[in-house]
Amino acid sequence: MSTVPMITLDNGVEIPQLGLGVWQVENGIVTDVVKAAFDSGYRHVDTAAVYGNEEGVGRAIAESGLPRDELFITTKVWNDDQGYDSTLKAFGKSIGKLGLEYVDLYLIHWQSLQRDKYVDTWKAMEQLYADKRVRAIGVSNFHIPALRRLFDETDLRPAVNQIELHPALPQDELRAFHAENDIVTQAWSPLASGELIGHPVLKQLGDKHGKSPAQVMIRWHLQLGNVVIPKSKTPSRIVENIDVFDFTLDNEDMAAIADLETGQRTGGDPDVFG
Repeated sequence: MSTVPMITLDNGVEIPQLGLGVWQVENGIVTDVVKAAFDSGYRHVDTAAVYGNEEGVGRAIAESGLPRDELFITTKVWNDDQGYDSTLKAFGKSIGKLGLEYVDLYLIHWQSLQRDKYVDTWKAMEQLYADKRVRAIGVSNFHIPALRRLFDETDLRPAVNQIELHPALPQDELRAFHAENDIVTQAWSPLASGELIGHPVLKQLGDKHGKSPAQVMIRWHLQLGNVVIPKSKTPSRIVENIDVFDFTLDNEDMAAIADLETGQRTGGDPDVFG
């Protein structure tokens, strides 16, 4: 069983560097998917209210028999629920569906600039943190101006920013800003929604190391210092995605992957979405 490295957040909480994302995993099957991940050594699960599968994730946690303090569970407040009171209410619903007394990380799902409610939303999350209902708070799909506004108008800085990040979209400027401000970078769509799996450079590197292109990409994330949450419904791929701690990409490998940058997104642009 793989031992996943831990990254320490700015408040001292440790987050497993590799976890399971469950976006587009239906509530009816997510329990078995998460239990398969637990059996493979995962202890970090990333869900969200809008995914509609918090109940199934909660069942997997309850049925796993694993000690709660061995698990790291993330969920997120959706755009429609942004605002101070509505965020607190949404959190109550999420934690009820998960069947937990607390979550390890709670995120604002999108900056949603047109709503302009993310500051009040963040203040609600600060209250949840003060009340010890969450161990850490962060954001998702935030760009630098919105992060700076949180710095200026609230008391706590986000511990994490979860963003679309993969070899085609390495987010160098945003990652550098995170590093300067003690924010951990977490990557969603870390495999570019499968669009890079057949790329000849990744296939060549996979052949070099006896690994798949997906494993090469996950290893690239780990070596950059990203927290990475690849999604899969398939038990064999769940196992494959965590089997990435027995090889290292060298400088030449990392440079070859850097050349895959195109700036192409697989998801929405945070400046217009939400």
